[in-house]
Amino acid sequence: MKELSEIKKWDAEDPLARYRSHFVHGQEEIYMDGNSLGKLPLETKKKMEETLSNAWGKRLIRSWNEDWLELPLRLAAKYASLLNAAPEELLIGESTSVRLFQIVQALLQLKKYPLRLVTDSLNFPTDNYILEGLAEMHSKEAVYRIDYPDEINANLDHLKKAFEEKPGIYCLSLVSYKSAFLYPMKTINQWAAAHDSIIVWDLSHAVGAVAIDLKAAECKVALGCSYKYLNGGPGAPAFLYVTQELYPSLKNPIQGWFGHQSPFEFDPKYTPAEGIQRFAVGTPPVLSLQAMESGVDITLQAGIKNIRAKSIQQTELFIQLFKEKLKPLGFQLESPEDSQIRGSHVTLSHTESWRICQALLQGIPNGPVVIPDFRPPRFIRFGIAPLYTRFEEIYTVVHGLEQIVHSQSYLQFDQKKPTVT
Repeated sequence: MKELSEIKKWDAEDPLARYRSHFVHGQEEIYMDGNSLGKLPLETKKKMEETLSNAWGKRLIRSWNEDWLELPLRLAAKYASLLNAAPEELLIGESTSVRLFQIVQALLQLKKYPLRLVTDSLNFPTDNYILEGLAEMHSKEAVYRIDYPDEINANLDHLKKAFEEKPGIYCLSLVSYKSAFLYPMKTINQWAAAHDSIIVWDLSHAVGAVAIDLKAAECKVALGCSYKYLNGGPGAPAFLYVTQELYPSLKNPIQGWFGHQSPFEFDPKYTPAEGIQRFAVGTPPVLSLQAMESGVDITLQAGIKNIRAKSIQQTELFIQLFKEKLKPLGFQLESPEDSQIRGSHVTLSHTESWRICQALLQGIPNGPVVIPDFRPPRFIRFGIAPLYTRFEEIYTVVHGLEQIVHSQSYLQFDQKKPTVT
């Protein structure tokens, strides 16, 4: 069993500890929801104040030429560095859902792959909704979902068999939003390539916490949001990656003016821009783009391999403490035990998961408020963000869960749920 003194020593010796001071923190609370919405970087506040007071407040329209037009390109280069891609293969803007619609529709129009849209039972629901909507436009029978025996692990034998029997356009989340299952990206990309298929990877629950090398993994298409581990702010713009070999054949199904090769010529005829820029649509959301830059800067400074190493150490600690203190109290582990197939959140369940969540949010006995999140029907997710999560906080959270169940303090709460859980 890990002693608190040893855990405090880990914090004292943590090479990433200094990055915690880069973020805004609430008093008397432990934030364990960075896998849903990351914290606010202090530098973002400064950047936004400058943008509002000077770039927008004083420079007005001149700011487009002075900075704003270059901003998405600058961000794309930083994301490319993080993901090991060429800057011209990354595009920043729009939402993950819009980007998914665009790229899957473009791949369907290409008619290079069989008319089949494949997902699995671990994928994020919105991705499935997008695929179902696209199927309505092409063939209602086009969508196929691979169902696994449980909600923790993807059965890779089932997945491989699907490629063999049902080739097409696949959409998979690199890290499952419920359990944090981490897929072997390169292996699956190779299966797809060998069976007339392509994968659109959703990196939303992985990027910024898991080391991703798109080139080494032989990835052709990926996308994701920037507001979780990359701390880009609520609803921050998404990114889209498309390997250069696909550019000449793909057409943007949403032909907005920023996807034109010369948008400010105002040509009545649409001529797509070169490369991935053709997938741009409308005017870049400058305020949101400004807000997301500091988060990726901090991640690049800290180093994604260092972040991943700390993430593994912290999730391992959480699971070890779970086994010692929480499993005897009726908690179940809903994440993979093997760190090599686990992202950066740990999911637990209990017959009283919802009310236990409410007890954490009110504050553990003689301790701080704890902010996790709840996912139906029974999952409590604890998002570990190595840039600001301390080892001692993990110990405190587990000890708090232990106290809540022992004291049955959760019984004071009802089963009513707000819109956002």
